[in-house]
Amino acid sequence: MKAIGIILAGGNNNGRLGVLMEHRASAALPIGSCYRAIDFTLSNMSNSGISKAAVLTQYNSRSLRDHLTSSKWWDFGRKQGGLFVLTPYTSNSGNDWFRGTADAIYQNMAFLNRSNEEYVVIASGDSVYKMNYRDVVQYHVQKGADITVVYQKMENRDLSHFGIMQMDAENRLLGFEEKPEQAQTNTASLGIYVISRKLLISLLEEIVPQGGYGLVKDIIIPYSKKLKIYGYEFQGYWSTIGTGIRDYFATNMDFLKKEIRDIFVNQYPYIETKPKDEPPAKYNAGAEVTDAIVGSGTIFNGKVEHCVVFRKVYISEAAVVRNSILMEGVQIGKGCLIENAILDKEVVISDGQTVCGKSMEEPVILKKGTRL
Repeated sequence: MKAIGIILAGGNNNGRLGVLMEHRASAALPIGSCYRAIDFTLSNMSNSGISKAAVLTQYNSRSLRDHLTSSKWWDFGRKQGGLFVLTPYTSNSGNDWFRGTADAIYQNMAFLNRSNEEYVVIASGDSVYKMNYRDVVQYHVQKGADITVVYQKMENRDLSHFGIMQMDAENRLLGFEEKPEQAQTNTASLGIYVISRKLLISLLEEIVPQGGYGLVKDIIIPYSKKLKIYGYEFQGYWSTIGTGIRDYFATNMDFLKKEIRDIFVNQYPYIETKPKDEPPAKYNAGAEVTDAIVGSGTIFNGKVEHCVVFRKVYISEAAVVRNSILMEGVQIGKGCLIENAILDKEVVISDGQTVCGKSMEEPVILKKGTRL
């Protein structure tokens, strides 16, 4: 496809995701027993025929960079194109960290200038969905749009974390509210944009030197009357984890629903991830596992219900785990009760302990490496 990809993965979501962000970027958060959040956008780009993509990262990027060490898993290991991981750097022209989404792209303008593709697909790295960007680009061309914004009509959700769009009958943008307290419509931007490469360069060169650092605040909103900006409706499954613990928990639990899990695992094209060479999960005598998805190398001796379990987890005899997320390397001792919890990587719970959150909407979280 005649487009390049830009994945925005540098935001600091500590205020929303708390201790889960102490050692990683939100795009590196584990999802669905085997994925990282960024796998979904990377796979979407590769499956859509985008052969050249840049990941712009900043905060706590070590884990994300480690995950992206080899780009071949997403079919970006190629001579023409490839995957580029770009971070802030010191140069004669400055040493600023990314001050916003527009500034992040502006500081890596060489990526745009050295590309020949006509269009740019911009997306965040912390959303879970499957989308063919070819359809969005085709819609963009048919509309003669300057910018296309992908949106979804949302019911029964807190819209204060989203950009809310108002459009006319032809889906042309009339107004855009960024994270309003009282949304005027339920039409929420998904943070996915299509724009021509030359127009993006021109806009960035105009706004960033004048102190405009955000794609939405300094381009979409002020240029909504000057440019032809259209909305493209996406009707498939979409969820974001960057808006808080509740959404992160709910997104993982969605993978326990077969109709949602099948979208990513059993329906071509698939969502790919960096594989691990480990044995399959082992269920010893006395283990009872129901309504759970399980990572490789995990050993069960106790009871597990309605859980997302990642790789190399060990659950001892007489332990009971319900409605919880257990990340890589978690160890649960004998006779423990774990319920409504997120146990981060390498958490160790000794024998006889109880760890219970209020509910699945308010889970208790134990940060990476906790010993209890």
